[in-house]
Amino acid sequence: MEAKLKQLEAEALAKITEANDLKLLNEVRVAYLGKKGPITEVLRGMGKLSAEERPKMGALVNVVREKITEEIGKKQQELEEASVRKQLESETIDITLPGRPIKTGNRHPLTKIIEEIEDLFIGMGYKVAEGPEVEKDYYNFEALNLPKGHPARDMQDSFYITEEILLRTHTSPVQARTMEKHEGIGPVKIICPGKVYRRDNDDATHSHQFTQIEGLVVDENITMGDLKGTLEVFAKKMFGEDREIRLRPSFFPFTEPSVEMDISCKICGGDGCRVCKQTGWIEILGAGMVHPNVLEMAGFDSKKYTGFAFGMGPERIAMLKYGVDDIRHFYTNDVRFLQQFAGQE
Repeated sequence: MEAKLKQLEAEALAKITEANDLKLLNEVRVAYLGKKGPITEVLRGMGKLSAEERPKMGALVNVVREKITEEIGKKQQELEEASVRKQLESETIDITLPGRPIKTGNRHPLTKIIEEIEDLFIGMGYKVAEGPEVEKDYYNFEALNLPKGHPARDMQDSFYITEEILLRTHTSPVQARTMEKHEGIGPVKIICPGKVYRRDNDDATHSHQFTQIEGLVVDENITMGDLKGTLEVFAKKMFGEDREIRLRPSFFPFTEPSVEMDISCKICGGDGCRVCKQTGWIEILGAGMVHPNVLEMAGFDSKKYTGFAFGMGPERIAMLKYGVDDIRHFYTNDVRFLQQFAGQE
């Protein structure tokens, strides 16, 4: 029996050495150490031995079993390490290869213009106010001196959802809402940036959805001189200190008097060219003194308070500042167009 154990040990160690994967190694373990293996059979036959031989043979069986178990453990560790090395070799990253650049986005040119205008007016003491894009007819028109049936409503062909709800056609409703919240007590000094919507045919200079920034100041003793000074500061900060402005009479239902503001053409310096249509001036925004009716509807005493308002299109500002000739470029998300503004902080 002792000779048989030695033979089993030698056979098992040889097969352990030959095993080249974990599956084969497990088969060796089951074949020699399993319940139906030869070593287990030896243990079962020990009952036939004499009392003197049984302890000696039991000790020998344990030595052989422990030897085989130890060698299987060593071989298993060796195979697992080899498997890991093989996997690492197959997944090796060549760090000598140049890295692939990660393309990062940048702020949209309209966003830059809006933030630049916001910063300018915040520095002048204005607050930024916002309101809903889906608006009530009352705030969009009636509170701004445009009652139902007023012919000036046709100036802003609107997207109506119901008879009383529409997509706002300008950001002036934010002015009306803000004045209403002040309950007739000044001062009010805000700008209102946001999206607006009008039923318009899209072309190089028009869009059914665009952005506006409107400003409002209401306080005692506000004059047309205050409006002109504010617009002059705006023009010089946005387009250069050498820019000049002029105010032309115009009409808006919510301001009286109303004006259009032009800035001197940067291309020709006021001499006249194709860009300014030989006039030397480029129209930039509309403005005026807040109509007394608008003040009264918002709860302000028009005999005590006066104010001015102005409205501009960031697209128009961006087109002039960056030399963009088609408003649709801002909305088509052409990466080639947007990349031109990367890094222009």
